[in-house]
Amino acid sequence: MRSELIAAIALAVLMFALAHSGHAAGTYAHTSEPFAGVKANTGTVTHSTEGGRSALTLSDDFEVPDTPDPHWQVVDSKGRTYLLQRLPVKGDKVNRSIIVPAYVPDVA
Repeated sequence: MRSELIAAIALAVLMFALAHSGHAAGTYAHTSEPFAGVKANTGTVTHSTEGGRSALTLSDDFEVPDTPDPHWQVVDSKGRTYLLQRLPVKGDKVNRSIIVPAYVPDVA
């Protein structure tokens, strides 16, 4: 009975450690709701952090909006907006992921 209890506790601790191993290693990721704007209405963005640096990655189904000069744009927790890199680059290429600059304190 006692050995079964110890084994159950050890298993629970192991499962907890595995479930939270990404956080312990300094990684974290979450994905937005699908975009629902007038021009940008497909896809999602994933915000991840690794080693204290934020990265943003667009989903494969994201389509660059038909606007004059589309850019990455982020909002911090205080509501400040930051205009970052252009989405389209040479030809049909798209900046699908970026590292958020250090001057952006956080991403809301």
